[in-house]
Amino acid sequence: MASPRGRCRSEMIVVSGCLLVLVLRFRPVLARVCNDNAGHDLENAWYSRDGQALPIMVLMPMNESALRSSISQGIDRAVQLAIQHIRESRLYSFSLIPKIYDTECDNAKGLRAFFDAICFGPKHLMIFGGVCPSVTSIIAESLEGWNLVQLSFAATTPVLADKKKYPNFFRTVPSDNAVNPAVVKFLNHYNWTRVGTLTQDVQRFSEVRNDLTNELEKADIQIADTQSFSYDPCVNVKNLKDNDVRIIIGQFDENLASKVFCCAYNLNMFGIKYQWIIPGWYQENWWEKANTTNCTAKKLLTAMEGYISVDFEPLSTKQIKGISGRTPQEYEQEYSRQRIKKGVESSKFHGFAYDGIWVIARTLTRVMEILRHRERHSPHRNFTVDDRDVGRLVLDVMNETNFFGVTGQVMFRNGERMGTIKFTQFQEGQEVKVGEYNAIVDVLELINNTIRFQGMEPPKDRTFVRLQRRQINMPLYSILSVMTILGMFMASAFLFFNIKNRNHRLIKMSSPYMNNLIILGGMLSYASIFLFGLDGSFVSDKVFETLCTVRTWILTVGYTTAFGAMFAKTWRVHAIFKNVKMKKKIIKDQKLLIIVGGMLLIDLCILICWQIVDPLKRTVEEYSLEADPQGRDMAIRPFLEHCENMHMTIWLGIVYAYKGLLMLFGCFLAWETRNVSIPALNDSKYIGMSVYNVGIMCIIGAAVSFLTRDQPNVQFCIVALVIIFCSTITLCLVFVPKLITMRTNPDAATQNRRFQFTQNQKKEDSKTSTSVASVNQANTSRLDSLQANNHQLRMRITELDKELEEVTMQLQDTPEKTPYIRQSQFQEVNSILSIRDFTDGKEDDRSMLKNHHEQKWGSLDPPRTNRGPVEDINSPEHVQRRLSLQLPILHHAYLPSIGGVDASCASPPASPGNSPRHRRAPLSYGMMVSGL
Repeated sequence: MASPRGRCRSEMIVVSGCLLVLVLRFRPVLARVCNDNAGHDLENAWYSRDGQALPIMVLMPMNESALRSSISQGIDRAVQLAIQHIRESRLYSFSLIPKIYDTECDNAKGLRAFFDAICFGPKHLMIFGGVCPSVTSIIAESLEGWNLVQLSFAATTPVLADKKKYPNFFRTVPSDNAVNPAVVKFLNHYNWTRVGTLTQDVQRFSEVRNDLTNELEKADIQIADTQSFSYDPCVNVKNLKDNDVRIIIGQFDENLASKVFCCAYNLNMFGIKYQWIIPGWYQENWWEKANTTNCTAKKLLTAMEGYISVDFEPLSTKQIKGISGRTPQEYEQEYSRQRIKKGVESSKFHGFAYDGIWVIARTLTRVMEILRHRERHSPHRNFTVDDRDVGRLVLDVMNETNFFGVTGQVMFRNGERMGTIKFTQFQEGQEVKVGEYNAIVDVLELINNTIRFQGMEPPKDRTFVRLQRRQINMPLYSILSVMTILGMFMASAFLFFNIKNRNHRLIKMSSPYMNNLIILGGMLSYASIFLFGLDGSFVSDKVFETLCTVRTWILTVGYTTAFGAMFAKTWRVHAIFKNVKMKKKIIKDQKLLIIVGGMLLIDLCILICWQIVDPLKRTVEEYSLEADPQGRDMAIRPFLEHCENMHMTIWLGIVYAYKGLLMLFGCFLAWETRNVSIPALNDSKYIGMSVYNVGIMCIIGAAVSFLTRDQPNVQFCIVALVIIFCSTITLCLVFVPKLITMRTNPDAATQNRRFQFTQNQKKEDSKTSTSVASVNQANTSRLDSLQANNHQLRMRITELDKELEEVTMQLQDTPEKTPYIRQSQFQEVNSILSIRDFTDGKEDDRSMLKNHHEQKWGSLDPPRTNRGPVEDINSPEHVQRRLSLQLPILHHAYLPSIGGVDASCASPPASPGNSPRHRRAPLSYGMMVSGL
C-alpha cells in the first residue's frame, strides 16, 4: 500500500498534468484575454529605443517554509549585483527589471504564479529562474506556446535535457548528467575499466545512472554490477562485494549515504582495495547530521576515508577577468559583502544566477541589434515584429552564447551548460579539492600531490588475476631428459651390437630384423618423452598445437613397432609350441614383418582419420582463484594446456580398445608360452617377460595419467617413467643375455644344436608329451635334405644292428670259437660314420654320430678281436663283451617301432626289467634334428 505522502505526490502530478493540458488546449484564448487585460505591455518597437526598461519574469520559491527556499534567499543578492554591474558597464542601452514570482516549490502554485505573470504582469521577454524540478518541468514544457525562453540557474534534473520536450529551456548550471563525462574521464585516467553502480531508487538518481551507463559503454568500461535500493543498502553492498566490484559509483542522497558507508564498514569494503565515487552536492559535515545508523562517527569516518565526490564548480578558480571586468575571486568578495549586509546565507548557485543575468543582457542586446538591422533594411514603412519572431530570435541567440563568467566559460550545447566539474576527496575528516574537468575542451586536470590513496598505488578495479601456467618443472624435465638420453644411447649400442653380429648364429637364430624393430620402437618411445615435457613456457601456442599431433603419432608408432615385434616373436613361439602333430612348422621373418606392418597400417589409418576429421588442438583449462602467496592485492588463476578435440573420448576409446585387445592377446600368448625353454634361441622367455612388463605398465600408466590430469609434473613424471621403464627393461631383457653369452662363451651357439621344450596340456582326460621339430629359419631346403638323410641313416643303423645281432647269435652257437667282428663289418660301420651328407658339413656332427655308434657297438679293440679261441667263452670278460654288444642292439632295434630314442640314450639299462622293451614310454621324448 502506498504511503500518504506518495499518494499526495501522485495526486499533485495528476492535477498538474490536467492543468497543463488545459493550458495547452486553451492557450490562444488565454493569451488573448491576458493581453487584453495587461495594462502596461511593451510596445512593438521596444527594441528601437535606448534606455528602455525590460521586465524579466523571475520564478523562485521565496516563502521560507517552502522547499529549497534557502537557495533563493542567496540568489537575490547575486541578481541585484549583476544588474548593478550591467548598468555600471554602460555597454547596454536598456535596464533589466526583475519581477519575482513565488512558486513556493509547488506545482499548482507555480502554475498560478506563471499565469498571473503572463496575464496581469508586464510583457516579459524572457523567464529567469526555476529551482524546483517538478515546477520547472511543467512550466518549461509550455514555453513554446507562449514564445518564451526560460533560463534556469539551479534546476539540475536530467529530465530537462530532453530538447524535444523542452525546446525553449536553458540553464547556466550544469545538469546532474554533466558529471558523468567527468567521471568517465577520471576512470580512464587511472585505467579503471570495471566498475559497479549503487543507486537510490529515485527518479533523479535513476536518470543519472542511465546516462552514466551510456557514457561507460561508449568508453568501453565494463559495468560489473548494478544495484538499486530503497531503504536498506546492506544487501546491495554485499552483492557488489561478492561480484568483486572495487570501484563503486554511488547515486544517493546524504541521508542514505551514512547507511551505505556503515554497511561498507561492516563488510570491510574500504581501504586500499576500494574506491567510492559519490555526488558532491551534500551539505557540509553531512555525516554528522544524517547519521541514523548504528555505526559510530569514528566507524563512518573510517569507511569514508578517501572517497571521491563529483559536483559542478560553483565559481571558477582561474584568475581571469570575465565579462563584468572582474575576476571570480573579486566577484565572490563583493557578493559576500552584500550577502552579509543583508544577513542572508550563501547559495552555491549564486554564481550561476549572476552569469545568467549577463546571458539575458547579452541575448537581448543581440536581439535588439538584429531587429534594428531588419527595421533599417525593411522595405515596409511600418516594420513590426510579433512574439513568435522574438522568441525564435532569442532561442537562436542563446545557442550562440559564449563568454567567460564567474563560473567559467559560459556556452550552451543543445541548451545544456558546458561547465566545469570539480573533484574533491575526503581526507582526514574534510573534503579537499583534487582536480577539475573542463567539459568544453574535455580535459581533466588533477592537482599534483593532492589526491591520496590509502595504499601505495590507486586501488585496482578488480581483483587482479594473474594467470599462472601449470608447467613442467625444469629440474624434473632435465632429470628425465638425461635418463631418456641415456636410454637412447643404450638403444643405439644395442642396435650397433645387433647389426654388427647379425650373421652370428646366436643373433641370427633370434631374428635380428625383429630385434631392430624393437630397438626402433624403443627409441621412438624415448623421443616422445622430450615432446611430452614441452608446453607453452617453451614453445608458442601454434607450435604447441603441432606438438600435440607429433607426439601422439610418435608414441603410437613407437609402441606398435616395439610391442608388435615382441608380439610377433611370441606368436611364432606359440605357433611352434602348439604343433602337437610333430609336423614341421616353418615361420619366416618375412611373415613376422607382415604382422608388424599390418599393426602399423591400422595405426596409420586411425591417426590419419583422427587428424583429418577431428585434429588435436590446444585448449586451456582454468581453475579456481588462489590467494597470492606473497599477500599482494591479486589472485592467481592457474591454467593448464591440453591437447584435445571435440570428440576426444571417442578417438581415445578407439585407440585404447585396439591397443588393449592387442596387449591382452600378447599377454595371453606370453602366458601360454611361460614354460617354454628354447636354449638355442635364448630370448623367447625374455620376450614373454617383456610383453608382461609392457602390458602391466601401460595399464598402470594410463590409469594414473588420467587421475593426475590436473598435476602436470606428476603426470609427466609417471608417463616418462613408464616409457623409460618399459623401453629399458624390454631392451635389456632382449639383448643383455646375448651380450653376456657372447662375452663369456662365444661358441655356445655352436655347442648346442638341439632344443627341448615341454608343454603341460590343460586337458582333464590326458596329459601327453610331444616332441616338436625345431625349424631351421635360415635355410628351409637344406633342413629338408638333412632330415631325409637323417631318416635314411637311422634305417641303415637299424639294419646293421640286426645284422650284428645275427653275428652275435652265431657266435653264441659256436662256443669253441672266439667271438670277433669281421674286419669288413668294422670298415662298413666306419664308412657310415664318414658320410658327409649326414650333417651340414660341420665336424661336430660327425663326431656326435661316431660317439653314438661307439656307445652302441662298444669299444672295438683290434688286439682283442685277434685273440685265440683258447680263452674261456664264459669268462667275465666274454660275458661283459656280449652284454655290451647285445643290449645296444636291442635298444636300437626295437625301440624305433614305438617311437625311437635319440643318440644320447647310449648307456645300457641296469636290468632287463628296465630295458626299453619292458618299461613304459617316458613322458618326454626327443627327435634328432640338424640345426635350427
